[in-house]
Amino acid sequence: MLLLARNWWAVAIRGVVAIIFGLIALLWPGIALGALIIVFGAYAIVDGIFALVAAVRAAERHAGWLWLTIEGIIGIIAGIVAFVWPGLTALALLYVIAAWALVTGIFEIMAAFRLHNEAAEAWVMGLAGLASIIFGLILVIFPGAGALALLWLIGVFAIIFGVLWLFLAWRLHERRPAF
Repeated sequence: MLLLARNWWAVAIRGVVAIIFGLIALLWPGIALGALIIVFGAYAIVDGIFALVAAVRAAERHAGWLWLTIEGIIGIIAGIVAFVWPGLTALALLYVIAAWALVTGIFEIMAAFRLHNEAAEAWVMGLAGLASIIFGLILVIFPGAGALALLWLIGVFAIIFGVLWLFLAWRLHERRPAF
């Protein structure tokens, strides 16, 4: 967790990007499905890049980096899939988003368990992972939801996820080592 505390700003950026993405999805619900694909693809790639940055920094310190690496790669792949096949049907996009949320949620919970002995704030990462899993399960269980409902659900999820990451960044900022 010391490594995360030193790089609290990267955690904060991840939270801000998620909140911005969520607000876009909520405030402009009439956007075309193509725009949703582009926004999701960009978000997944940026989120994956920041996860990989965190993994590289963890590897430099010989800390746990594997789960962050896998999460980052999956995020980038999900984003690329959204760009390469923009003609995906709404149902196919729904399953891509659901799979991405489920997998990243699992890896976030695994990372939180790994870090729980290092800092009390690891529960926030686990809670963000649980939110990802719940979001993914809702999409799988209710695939017939309309595009507007999907946009709202994605927006609310992204805002909750972003707020949790900003809270984690704030707590990490308080615990960062003095330079």
